Amino acid sequence: MQAAAIPPALAGRDVLASAPTGSGKSAAFGLPLIAALSDLPRGKTRALVLAPTRELVAQIAEHLTALAKHTKVRTAAIYGGVGFAGQVAAFRRGTDIIVATPGRLLDHLAQGTASLDGISLLVLDEADRMLDMGFLPAVRRVLRRLPKKRQTLFFSATLPPAISALVAELLRSPERIGLAPKGAPAHGITQTTYTIDQQRKTDLLVALLKDNTIYSALAFTRTKARANRLAAALGKRGIVAERIHGDRSQAQRTRALDDFKRGKYRVLVATDIAARGIDVAALGHVINYDVPMVANDYVHRVGRTARAQAVGDAITFVASDEEKYFAQIERALGRRLERSKLPTLPPRSAG
Repeated sequence: MQAAAIPPALAGRDVLASAPTGSGKSAAFGLPLIAALSDLPRGKTRALVLAPTRELVAQIAEHLTALAKHTKVRTAAIYGGVGFAGQVAAFRRGTDIIVATPGRLLDHLAQGTASLDGISLLVLDEADRMLDMGFLPAVRRVLRRLPKKRQTLFFSATLPPAISALVAELLRSPERIGLAPKGAPAHGITQTTYTIDQQRKTDLLVALLKDNTIYSALAFTRTKARANRLAAALGKRGIVAERIHGDRSQAQRTRALDDFKRGKYRVLVATDIAARGIDVAALGHVINYDVPMVANDYVHRVGRTARAQAVGDAITFVASDEEKYFAQIERALGRRLERSKLPTLPPRSAG
């Protein structure tokens, strides 16, 4: 991705890029931004990166800060769930690169605490997820506040038809980059599937975790309530787990992710709101405790593993009422995923 995207971006061209999650998109747009801004005067915000979730905004800002370590280019993260004061200060001093969720950025624009008049570089990251989450109206409102003359870099794990209209509006003769077939997870992911009763999913997860080859796992549930129940059930069975979802405060979500990265928790239970914002080095296993209802979400979930050309395992539990969703995933992948033999489970228990 970086080899394909950086040269046209440095040349000032618009870029439309589709590639698997974990393929290095942050550096692919981050390095051209930093190069373009390095020799310009400080004190004016010239680059805006829009991303769908708080976790992803924080992750991108962290990556850009590391990439710009030996330059004078500065980055600030703008997202909800935290106080305004630090963010207002970042706008006031003209931080070079602003990384923001659409909602919180609109809050600042409404209050007059942000100015986008100097933006000459725009990045939309995980654009398909922004559309999936209903952010298209907010994105359009932000775009109306930007200068017409700008360079736009458009990055997405997938490019569904719904994005075509937005692409046509935003990009001028873009360099098109596609590194993966539509709907395909990254290479290096081993996909394993089990047919299991809903009531036995926790038993199956515990049985798999007894295998010492699974050192840490990110487990996805469909709802926040199920995430809470699963984390509690694992804790009762001696498996240290934490959860991350939309009902938790930003401080709780950040702490849970940081502690998981440090190995304090063996399992991090998440809903899809976190599927695009979790970047854990050497994460070996993603567990689809619940089958996602949208095929693209499967690609984004399993993309948390096998990042940066590493290898990893994606394990999916399929209950009878989820077969229709899993069939949609197989159609999107263009192949059937064989079901594996269940390990021996203990007698049925509660939880």
